[in-house]
Amino acid sequence: MPNIKSAKKRVRIIEKKTLRNNMIKSGYKTAVRKFEEAVNAGNIDEAKVLLSNATRKIDQACSKGVIVKNTAARKKSNLSKKLNAAMA
Repeated sequence: MPNIKSAKKRVRIIEKKTLRNNMIKSGYKTAVRKFEEAVNAGNIDEAKVLLSNATRKIDQACSKGVIVKNTAARKKSNLSKKLNAAMA
């Protein structure tokens, strides 16, 4: 544990930011999981709605700095590929 006042404050701030980042990360992972479950079940109409939801969550995580821009693009691309493969 730090002894200096400013270092103690940084520890508190980092804990808050870590909780926020984990919340955002959990949200987009849940959205992706729901989308993949719908695709595996064959619910194409539901999967289309869930794809837009997952894309929005991934973009939010990217804008908050939780994931990097290229990571977000890769994840969205993979989800679109899965939907297109399921539709074909």
